[in-house]
Amino acid sequence: MPVSLFGTPLIAAPMAGGTSTPALVQAVHNGGGLGFLAAGYKSPAAMMAEIGAVRALNVPFGMNVFVPDPRQLNPGREERALLEAYRATLEPEAERYGVTLPALRFDDDDAWQDKIEALLTDPVEFVSFAFGLPRKSVVQGLQKKGTRVISSVTSVQEAVAAAEQGPDALVVQHGSAGAHSAAFLPAGKRSPAATTTAELVAQVRGVVELPLIAAGAIMDNAGLREVLETGAVAAQVGTALVRTDESGARQVHKDALGDPGFTDTAMTRAFTGRWARSLVNEFVRDHGDAPDGYPAIHHLTSPVRAAASAAGDPHRLNLWAGTGWQQARLGSATSIVREFLNGL
Repeated sequence: MPVSLFGTPLIAAPMAGGTSTPALVQAVHNGGGLGFLAAGYKSPAAMMAEIGAVRALNVPFGMNVFVPDPRQLNPGREERALLEAYRATLEPEAERYGVTLPALRFDDDDAWQDKIEALLTDPVEFVSFAFGLPRKSVVQGLQKKGTRVISSVTSVQEAVAAAEQGPDALVVQHGSAGAHSAAFLPAGKRSPAATTTAELVAQVRGVVELPLIAAGAIMDNAGLREVLETGAVAAQVGTALVRTDESGARQVHKDALGDPGFTDTAMTRAFTGRWARSLVNEFVRDHGDAPDGYPAIHHLTSPVRAAASAAGDPHRLNLWAGTGWQQARLGSATSIVREFLNGL
């Protein structure tokens, strides 16, 4: 399908945790791109309130939803023991700020069914999914309501599995992307990592015919052109927009992206129990042995991260960042998106 599926070759990545805001969606639209909201960590009511806020702006947009992993909602005895052991290693972090670590919880599916029902009742133009594949009935139900459905993949094998569900497009996320990996197949069932985002797009382009949205370390016009020439119809950018005026990211996060004291990124499970790319800070270095356990670890570290943010401490906070983070700039998202699209 042509770029007209989205109306633009530049899509703002949905960034959960407050970074994606109605103001950011509007600013991206004003620059010529397509903005996304993020339903992750929000109640269905809060999700719908944000949808209402963007609708009042009369701009096109999409919504991203996390797909729950049944395995994480019912871990076995061994997995629970690993998580309890990790909880014990976090006690000094909690004592640092005088906060209490919560008990481990395994009942959070991010209100999956309620969010899907809300999006079926009051459809939006685009819905993307991450962390797994929705049932085919969910895909078809949304499509019948006029919603374009997008699934997120990180490998050829995931792309093939996703295509069988019948979505309208795929986000092809390379490992250089900031924040959580969208991977849903075990590493042993995925092909070796592609060197670049463009290379991964080319690999997926060879096995599926769906429109592809490239994601991962796309920070400027040249990066956008590269993935478009490789076969993507659009690029999805996140880190490039985190420091913008309209971003809802914590100020300490914005400042860290411009701090020369941070010199590298790494994939870590320390903050949420799911692999995600962050600037390397003390928390990442101290908790390299964090086990698999999302969203249990997300809830476990939440008080520490909130206290670190309040204290302006970037070393106990998840500083999500793609490998091109040093190119992230201050200013309006509108001007940054325009620069991405210049000459296209």
